[in-house]
This record gives sequence, C-alpha cells and structure tokens, in this order.
Amino acid sequence: MKTQRLTLAQALVKHLAALRIETHDGQVQPYCGGVFTIFGHGNVAGMGEALVAERDRLPTFRAHNEQTMAHAAIAYAKASFRERIMAVSTSIGPGATNLVTAAAVAHVNRLPVLLLPGDVFASRRPDPVLQQIESFAQGDVSASDCFRPVTRYFDRLTRPEHILTALPRAIQMMTDPANCGPACLSLPQDVQAMAFDCPESFLQPELLRFRRPPADPRELASAAALLRQARQPLIVVGGGVLYSQAWDALRAFAEAHGVPVVESHGGKSSLPWDHPLNLGAIGVDGVSGANELARSADLVFAVGTRLQDFTTGSHALFAHARLLSLNVQPYDAGKWSGSALVADARTGLEQLAPLLQGWAADPAWTERARQNAAATNARIQQLTTQLPQGVLPYDAEVIGAVRDSAAELGLDSAEHDVALCAAGTLPAELHKLWRASRPGNYHMEYGYSCMGYEVAGGLGVKMARPEQESIVFVGDGSYMMANSELATSLLLGKKMIVVILDNRGYGCIERLQLKTGSPSFNNMLDDCVPEGGESSQIDFAMHARAMGADSVHVKDVAELKAAMVKARAAKRTQVIVIDTTHTRITDGGCWWEVAIPEVSDRAEVQQARAGYEQAQQGQRL
Repeated sequence: MKTQRLTLAQALVKHLAALRIETHDGQVQPYCGGVFTIFGHGNVAGMGEALVAERDRLPTFRAHNEQTMAHAAIAYAKASFRERIMAVSTSIGPGATNLVTAAAVAHVNRLPVLLLPGDVFASRRPDPVLQQIESFAQGDVSASDCFRPVTRYFDRLTRPEHILTALPRAIQMMTDPANCGPACLSLPQDVQAMAFDCPESFLQPELLRFRRPPADPRELASAAALLRQARQPLIVVGGGVLYSQAWDALRAFAEAHGVPVVESHGGKSSLPWDHPLNLGAIGVDGVSGANELARSADLVFAVGTRLQDFTTGSHALFAHARLLSLNVQPYDAGKWSGSALVADARTGLEQLAPLLQGWAADPAWTERARQNAAATNARIQQLTTQLPQGVLPYDAEVIGAVRDSAAELGLDSAEHDVALCAAGTLPAELHKLWRASRPGNYHMEYGYSCMGYEVAGGLGVKMARPEQESIVFVGDGSYMMANSELATSLLLGKKMIVVILDNRGYGCIERLQLKTGSPSFNNMLDDCVPEGGESSQIDFAMHARAMGADSVHVKDVAELKAAMVKARAAKRTQVIVIDTTHTRITDGGCWWEVAIPEVSDRAEVQQARAGYEQAQQGQRL
C-alpha cells in the first residue's frame, strides 16, 4: 500500500480538495466549494499550512466573524440544494463557540456544513492553554463539546490517523438524504500538526453519489389507498421537494390528479408562483385562500416537510384531516400519528403515479382551488403595487418595488432574483408575497429564524449562484445583530443587494407583545431610552458606506424602485435603506400557539388567555 507522510491537516485538506460529486442532473463537480476561516493560534499553524498548499484546488475565504461565515457556508449548501458544501475552520475558544449558533441553524434546517474547530492540546502538556475552558469535574471536556447536541456527527480526533475514518463518516452523514446536517470534527491543535503515513487511496476518494431511497411496497400500497379515498386532498410541500429536485414530479402529480398545492417556507418555489394549482403560502403567515382550503381538506399529503408549527398553525389548521407524510426521514414521516411513506420525495411521487391512474380529486375541489389561487395572485398584485399616501410604507410595498424594478432592465424577477431573509416581520410578508418561478429563488432560513443570518446568507447565495441577483431583505434589528460579511462580499467580489427596512426596533415582537396582552416594552428603540440615555440615531447608509458598499437612504417607494434599478446595474455590493412602519401588515394567516400567562393583573392578558385556551381546543392531539 502506497503512503505519503502527511500531517492530519494536510490529509484532511487534500481529501476535501479531491472530492467530487455527481449531482442529480449527472454533472460531476467538486463537492467542497471552499473553506471559510479566521485563523487563530488553534488552527493557523496546522490547518493554515495545509490550506495554503492546496489553495488552487480548494479556495480559502477570509471572513470577519465565525458565526456569520458559517451562515454563508450554510446558505451556499441550501442554494445548492445540498449537493455541495463548504467547510469552516476556526481556532479554539471563542472562535469555536461562535460556530455553535450556526451549527444549530444547519441542524434544524437539515443542511450540510463541515465544521472544523480547533481544540486544546491532546497532549495536555501546556494546559491550560490560552482560551481553554477548564472543567473541574471532567478532564476531557473542552469548548468543542458544545457541538454535540447541534450536529449530526461529532468526533474529536486525538490521533492523526483518526482522519481516515472520521472524515468519510462526516461526509457520509452530510450526503445522506435522511440524516443530512452539520458534521463537526474537533481538531486539537497539536494533532493537526502530527504526521502519519497516509494511504494514497485516501487522497483519491471515490466519486460521491446521492441515494434515492424508494418506498416500502406495503407503505406505498397503503398510501395509494389513502389517496384514492380522498375527495378534497391538499399537498403541503416542504424543503425536501427542493432537495430531492422533485419539482417536475410534484407538478406532474398535481396536474394529473387535480390536487392543489400549498407552500411552507421550506417548499416555496417548488412550483412556479403562477401555476394555477399553486395556492401559495400556508400556515401562520399564509394567505387566506390556502388556509381556507387547508381547513376544508379531507386529506393532507405532506411532501418533504417536517410540519413545523408555522406550517400547521400549531396543529390546529388541518387538525381533522387525515395526514399522509412522504419524507425521506422516518422521524418526520411519522409525526402526529399520520400515515408514513418513507422515501425520497421524487421517487415516492413517481412510484405513486401508476397506482393512482384514474383517480382525481373532486372536480369542484380542484376548481375551488384554482379560483382561490387566482384571487390570491390578484390580491398580491394589488398589495405590492399600491403607493402609500401620507404614511410610511410597509413591507408589501417594498417587496413590490424590489420585484418590479427588474422589469425596468428587461428581467423577470421571479426567474432572476433570489430573495433571502430569516427573521422578523419580513418572512411572513415574503412568504405571502414574493414571486418565484425558479426553484430556490425563495431562500428563507425559518427553521431556526436566526437574526443575523441575512447578510452572510446573501453572500453564500451569491457564491452558489453567481449568475443570479442575491437580494437580502433585512430589518434594522437583524442587520444590527450581524453585518460584517457585508465587507467580506466586497473583499471577495461577490455582489449582493441588501435592502434594509428600518422600523426602529423589533416591530414584529412588539406586535406579538401587544397581541398577548402586554404593553409595549423593551422592543421599539424610542421606548427603550432610560434617563440619561440618548435616542438611537443610527445611519445605516453611512454604516454600509463605511464598510465599502455603495449605499443610499431613500425617502419613499418610488425612490426605492429607482435605486433598485441602479443597484441591479452595478457591479459591487449595494445597500438601500428605507424607513417603514411595523403597524401595517398583510392580512391572512392563522392561529399560532404562544403561551399566555395563566395569572395576570392585566385585563388584556386575561382576555388573551381566554382566547388562547379556546384556540387550544382545536389542536390535533
């Protein structure tokens, strides 16, 4: 067996650089698109030396914050439909723990990212090393143990030859459609630099391919029988449809059987926005037409969705319908006492087709769905094209201006733009109102809804889809959480457009606060100034310019649209700031369970509690 004398870090980097994957469309591409890193004493000597040697085959990208560079890597994987990944290398201590939130984002959203935090010396000779966390009771604990509950695979490598088994296992987990998620290899800094005789076969890994698990014949027959009994079926699509690239199979199924489709955040863009059977957003932030059908459905066919509470209205929206879940992950397929069909989404839909020949939904149901879809699209057009008179604009009017600015340059926004967001009011508005015709053109991190994901995520999207416009919608609150990768986008020459909607605080949570009976408190900036403090006067456009971006603060929606036309024609990152109100929102949606205090002196809280208890009676149990 031929070997090379290499350090652990060198073997790891060479393996990643050599990895190739066959994508669902038959193309062979590098599996790892590069490594984001911020060097410190825990990785600069080991991983740093290895990365510089392979920089022509495996690009290294320098960032400004460990958490947000991991967000960029996660967004890259999501925009690539999980077919490609990035790795993230950090030092020990705060560099490593900064990744924990991002690991949770990837874990909740079932997205692959390879986390490579440095760790303390395995030899323990210099203990306690700078930044080392010391446990008084457990000698083998370090900061890296924080990753155990938020990763799918974790290993601490205490010998260099451990990489021969640990790295393939991590990659196996990230490429497994059922168990896909973040993997963490914790790398003690001395072990990174240790040498071993590395088999050359490890440096020439086999071509990676994705599995498409078929359905069990008995489950398939049961699912077909359940569908055949349905007169008013409804398909709820999730992210699994996109990751399986099952959009053609979904469309064929819906059209063949006259079944309307509604979209979760994860599944939005699986069907073009203007497909006559696409009713749009379902759930807490759904549109009225979609939720109305959900309440009337006799069977909900959940395809590739984990049935998060925003999708199900905290399990009250379609509580009385039979539930059939097609999902590659048995954990998700078996939720809420539904019938499970465990399979790849595309394969499962294709397997059902011959068993359902001659079956269709009630024609009146299909026609009702078409009418609801048409009415929804007409309402969206109205909401997103009106110009406010004498009041601040709200999100719908901003979304419309951003969308329609594409037409000024002869572009179709639904095909050309990727809209990205994560937290606040904007996810609800984008879920209802954004138009996407190309799969993946709606990029919402709403599994963890992590404030601060947005700017970094926009960078990751642009790196994965350089031919498209990466448009980041972000509120002032989320922008203030994390914005440093704005500078990274300029450093890397990856242009994005960031639209900051400034409503002067956490407007979404302030509305929830009022709705649950409490007074406005500690959310809006003007309400948070103690005696001796100063009212917030943040100039977001100036801040963006200070980081090198072109930026402008527009006074109204008309100026926003004009600024967007210029931003689209520009070659470098653009930031547009507009003042908005949080008091106006788009109608629609359904109940969401937020626990109301059982005891309170406030009459408003008592009233909210009574409504809460009443709503609970409608939940699926």
